[in-house]
Amino acid sequence: MVPQDRESTFEPRIVRKRQKDISAIEDKIIAMYARGLTTRQISDQIEDIYGFEVSEGMVSDIADKLLPEIDAWRKRPLASIYPIVFIDAVHFSVRDNNVIRKLAAYIILGINDSGHKEVLSIQVGENESSKYWLSVLNELKNRGVKDIMVLCAMG
Repeated sequence: MVPQDRESTFEPRIVRKRQKDISAIEDKIIAMYARGLTTRQISDQIEDIYGFEVSEGMVSDIADKLLPEIDAWRKRPLASIYPIVFIDAVHFSVRDNNVIRKLAAYIILGINDSGHKEVLSIQVGENESSKYWLSVLNELKNRGVKDIMVLCAMG
């Protein structure tokens, strides 16, 4: 049996009648995902705030919509010259199959010839071997970087 509103007085607040676009909720889910909440935490938050259930699978599906945009950003062409490039790391721990691993997100920030800052790349890695850095720098080269005047890195 389907509940009915005989007088048609019920007006949903989140997804309006005949509304097919739920991008406002999707934006909130993506924002929570970007802040590092798990799919379960996001699902619980949506239920607490809006009073309806969103499955963890739906949260994953919405977050996966970002993947093509992220991929396009990671492959975008870069300027040929960067007078200054900074490389810094944010270290964090990740649980993977009940094993905690220490990782680092390396942020590569360039200052272009106009003086504007630009995030060139974000790389996640476990080690800082010469092979690793060669692959990172070759990736920048393959995206169009021909010259870096000053490279500033810790370590």
